[in-house]
Amino acid sequence: MNLNLEGKTALVVASSQGLGKAIAAQLVMEGANVMLTSRNKEKLQEVQEELQQLGGGKVAYFPSDITKEEEIKALVQHTRETLGDIHILINNSGGPPGGTFENFEDKDWYQAFELNLLSYVRLIREVLPDLKKEGGRIINIASSSIKQPIPGLILSNTFRLGVLGLAKSLAEELGPYNILVNTVAPGRIATDRVAFLDQLKADKQGVSRDQVEESSKKTIPLGRYGKPEEFAKIVTFLASDANTYVTGSSLLVDGGMVKSL
Repeated sequence: MNLNLEGKTALVVASSQGLGKAIAAQLVMEGANVMLTSRNKEKLQEVQEELQQLGGGKVAYFPSDITKEEEIKALVQHTRETLGDIHILINNSGGPPGGTFENFEDKDWYQAFELNLLSYVRLIREVLPDLKKEGGRIINIASSSIKQPIPGLILSNTFRLGVLGLAKSLAEELGPYNILVNTVAPGRIATDRVAFLDQLKADKQGVSRDQVEESSKKTIPLGRYGKPEEFAKIVTFLASDANTYVTGSSLLVDGGMVKSL
């Protein structure tokens, strides 16, 4: 299958580690030119050097805080100047703090909104002029909470659903421009974020993180956590020219964990 990603420019957000890094690596191996971004300049430099060894497309980086509109504008402009017009946007962000409703004040809700929803809106707005030229792909990374809320993650549960509504609406609005918009939702993928959440749960229950992980695996039909590269392959397919008719969809990559239809 020809993904036809050679020479395409992809902006991959929150790509200095975890799922974002795995997606960036897969795109580079398929020949795409990738702009990395996060707030950590040192990590970005390390990842750039690592991914450039994979062969394939070019890798550049630009530090940015995606909760700040002016930094998003600078990021998109730098991507254009460095790698050319943007064909693929991978919207991604770190998760908000865990907790229940009574743990949070207004400032927490505003911060989660800016990080997990408004940043996606702003990034799409900035790259849209490029995507409308010849068509393109927008992939929004969310969470399995779009299908089944996760206890103790009320901020994520709330704003990830906003991402889903945004993507579904944009799929209709942008379809005439051949811009495909999809949401991909990870389940228990072996990243630092999942390890952190497992540790929080372990601390609350007074058990070890390994015990929490083993308990979680029992809820997954495949009996294990997913690998970041497994998730990245799905995203890369949806971002490529091999996908020509899937838009407005939400796809779980969770090993069958979520039980909803």
